[in-house]
Amino acid sequence: MGATILVPFELPDPEPLSPVLIEDLSSLDIVVLGHYGLPEQTPPTAARSQFEEGARETLEGLAAEFEEAGAQVTTRLVFGRDRRKTMDRIAIEEDCDAELDPAPTDGIERILVPLPNVTGLSRLPEFVRVLCEESTREVTLFHVAEAGERVADGEEMLRAAREEMLREGFDPAEVDTLIVEGDEHDDEILRMAEEYDAVVMYQAEPALSDRILGTLPDAIATRTGDPVIVVRRDY
Repeated sequence: MGATILVPFELPDPEPLSPVLIEDLSSLDIVVLGHYGLPEQTPPTAARSQFEEGARETLEGLAAEFEEAGAQVTTRLVFGRDRRKTMDRIAIEEDCDAELDPAPTDGIERILVPLPNVTGLSRLPEFVRVLCEESTREVTLFHVAEAGERVADGEEMLRAAREEMLREGFDPAEVDTLIVEGDEHDDEILRMAEEYDAVVMYQAEPALSDRILGTLPDAIATRTGDPVIVVRRDY
């Protein structure tokens, strides 16, 4: 078994993935999650008895696209109300290394990789490589130095991360680094993400505001229309 990524779809009418993205992800083991969202008054057992057959057929069709591209695929179907909680639970149960916040794409020339100033980011290169195509010409390792952080410390972290990427076989001409100073961490990442075709980022510590405003990866995917891979914490 290689690295595993969770690919969620909202049923009964899922947004399809582009063939380009399916091909990019096919080197990974795929967990295709079908989340059938329910209104508050509908019991999951009642919805399952009524809609499971059609939902299962749709889910198997989505999984088949990955299988045809050569991926190993597991499917999970959940009837529920809290999509985020369902994704977290299935990711843990299936031992997923990352999850996809899907969006359509015709090609990926530039990849943004926002990094926290921590050690132990060993999963990073594999998931950046997943999205690299023949057309990819730039991978930017990006850090926001917030109040109280020395810019030099952030620069050193980025330099070490770049060296790790090069040890993993990335072309030195393809990987650069960028640091900015700012108190609005998420806003800076959102602003930069608009200039790129995809984002690979590490899972942040959950916050109460995520339940109200949505997560940063969701905001990136919505604002840019580009796919985001969120790598689960290994630090």
